[in-house]
Amino acid sequence: MQPQGAVEREFAYSKADFDAVRKQLHLLTGIRLADSKDSMVYSRLVRRIRALRLSGFAAYLTYLDKHPEETEQFINALTTNLTSFFREPHHFEVLSTYLKKHPGQINIWCAASSTGEEPYSIAMVVAETFGRFDAPVQIIATDIDSQVLQKAQAGIYRADRLQGLDERRCKQFFFRGKGSQTGFVKVVPELQKMVQFRQLNLLDAKWHIRGPFDLIFCRNVMIYFDKPTQLKLLERMVRLLTPSGLYIAGHSENFAQATHLVKAIGQTTYRPAGGVLG
Repeated sequence: MQPQGAVEREFAYSKADFDAVRKQLHLLTGIRLADSKDSMVYSRLVRRIRALRLSGFAAYLTYLDKHPEETEQFINALTTNLTSFFREPHHFEVLSTYLKKHPGQINIWCAASSTGEEPYSIAMVVAETFGRFDAPVQIIATDIDSQVLQKAQAGIYRADRLQGLDERRCKQFFFRGKGSQTGFVKVVPELQKMVQFRQLNLLDAKWHIRGPFDLIFCRNVMIYFDKPTQLKLLERMVRLLTPSGLYIAGHSENFAQATHLVKAIGQTTYRPAGGVLG
């Protein structure tokens, strides 16, 4: 029996297969896939099944169990990476204001860098605020997906990804491709140097990053975890914030039930509950 709404498919795909996949993903990452993601799971994993020349989903799950090196491919395939430059622009106004109020050394953690648009947007605001690229600001950008991190480090994007960016930023922070690279842009080296990219699974017992951080951008990530996991992660992150630090959440995330950890001070912007207004 195929999941509801399924069409005829190349490989047999039952609800049991879907449930087994999301159980394994939750075990590895803490991410809970909704029932509506059945088609997404099929389309993402069928590529791996073909590449490995396996007979179907049951065979793939057996292969995954016996070959730990496939785990990275499994996670990469199922991790959603929706992002854009200056997504939710009000957060970057908050960042600019914070930088102006705190002119000293600032540490920023972007906890879900995806293909790099968010951390590079942060870096652009830093460069603009300080008027130079070598600002006293450290930006660490992490993601669970090794493939999107490679794209982020390369800093190469289709030119249409810059839609909505004003011309000044396009000229200052990107090179436009020529010849065979027409239709693509590349982040300028000075901006690339401002961001350190690292692979990190938020569910790992130990995070190989060092705080304290003045700002943590963790936007539209928590929605993939159940409530207990959200609170555990939020608590860990808040412990890494300075007393005057800020936690920046996504538009669909709300921590009204976690007032013992954070206090809302603006639109999806929080400070540590025991912190100070900065």
